[in-house]
Amino acid sequence: MTTPEDAIRARRRLTNKLIAAHEAARLKPFFAPDIRLIAGDGALILGADAVVAAFASQFADPDFVTYLRTPETVELDAAGERAAEHGRWIADWKGSEMGGTYLAVWKKTLGQWVLESELYVTLS
Repeated sequence: MTTPEDAIRARRRLTNKLIAAHEAARLKPFFAPDIRLIAGDGALILGADAVVAAFASQFADPDFVTYLRTPETVELDAAGERAAEHGRWIADWKGSEMGGTYLAVWKKTLGQWVLESELYVTLS
């Protein structure tokens, strides 16, 4: 049986692959409809459609290569319905790279883990 931590880590690997392939629309099922995302520059993006649109805009930039999020820890709540993922992120744009730390909140909805909120902090 797959543990919740393994399921969340697997879903993160899938989002990394979709971002590397520049497939914005295929990211939508990973987001709760009311997701809240704070980008590395402090910008607030509200809702799955807006997050997908932000990815699509970045993917249209010929200098964008990928984002890679690497989980360091995944902690579950007592009920096993929410989890906090903490890790490091890297953004690769032709000619430059930036990165930092992130915290993602996952919730179990209809048997599937989806992102409820994400906070990215640029440190380099």
